[in-house]
Amino acid sequence: MRICYIADAMSIHTKRWVNHFANKGHEVHLISSKFPEGYEGYNKDVQVHRLVRLFPQIWGISGYFSGIIWLFQVRRMVRRIKPDILNAIFIMVTGYLGAISGFHPLVLTALGSDILVVPKNSIIHRFITRITLSKADFVTCVSPSIKQEIIHFGIDPNIIYVTPLGVDTSMFKARATDNVLLQRLDIAGCPVIISTRNLKPLYDIQTLIRAIPHVLKEIPETKFIIAGEGEQKEYLKDLANTLGISDSIRFTGLIPHKELPQYLSSSVVYVSTSLSDGASVGLFEALACQTASVVSDIPANRDWIKDGENGYLIAVGDSKMLADRIIIILKNQTRRELFGKAGRQLVEERADHNKEMDKIEKAYEKLSKSDSYFQ
Repeated sequence: MRICYIADAMSIHTKRWVNHFANKGHEVHLISSKFPEGYEGYNKDVQVHRLVRLFPQIWGISGYFSGIIWLFQVRRMVRRIKPDILNAIFIMVTGYLGAISGFHPLVLTALGSDILVVPKNSIIHRFITRITLSKADFVTCVSPSIKQEIIHFGIDPNIIYVTPLGVDTSMFKARATDNVLLQRLDIAGCPVIISTRNLKPLYDIQTLIRAIPHVLKEIPETKFIIAGEGEQKEYLKDLANTLGISDSIRFTGLIPHKELPQYLSSSVVYVSTSLSDGASVGLFEALACQTASVVSDIPANRDWIKDGENGYLIAVGDSKMLADRIIIILKNQTRRELFGKAGRQLVEERADHNKEMDKIEKAYEKLSKSDSYFQ
């Protein structure tokens, strides 16, 4: 098949999705406004098509004008490529560009905030989301809760397919503790708690930081790895200083994807305090590595974590509850092992990336049997 994607080429999710189909021998095209230097991380056979970015140094202004140009540029690109399938990943902007192209069969992929957050920003955002979804022949989304939101936009549930982004279970698996890594971070020999969410308000990292003094009171040698980047980085560091716990935290910045299994396998507990999610790949990665997980009690996490069976759910923003659950896991090796094995089994059954992409491939094949056309 000849498959064309409109997506953010900088996203790890785009890379994994696009590469899967290129690796399987399909002719894959990717339309994006920005690509990593040297197209790092992409299969060499992926054919890239760059959207113009006018005056990126003043993107807050020029982005609107670039967006208008993209409407015509995408339509021209898609006509030239003549794909069997057009798949736009993320509903706002890229999804809208796919819808405006007039090409069918059109697949839209919703990842989370594009349905759960963006449409609530304004009436205009909601209107664009509704128009975009109405043009789709098939919609994929990463969780049942997102499917329900999409249905509320008047979309036929029969064309909506739930598939988590999943993880590469051959890469993300339990490994021996990486003592070299822990020595480099100066936390060797200590129980380690890890968060891999970005440092943005949506992920509520401050709740984790406020939980740390409670954990240290019980288990003083505990160390915390807080990965990711974001606009709250300095605020969170200042909060840690104010609470007198900076020595117990390692702000590592973004961790290279290939190194994540070592970090997760060297940690005792994975924490996510997110206020909203689609289906968290970070959680799947932790479960695959058999790292016990404590996550916020939101719909997306309830789809995966059964409290006390394969992890813990904590009330959103409840730092004391978070600390209590971390302490229980640190003190109970049997529970850690139980959570780890149950988490791994769950990922193998429901969130194996290759298996989920094979299901998408079958959907593509079915859709491509109908003639592609332009409205």
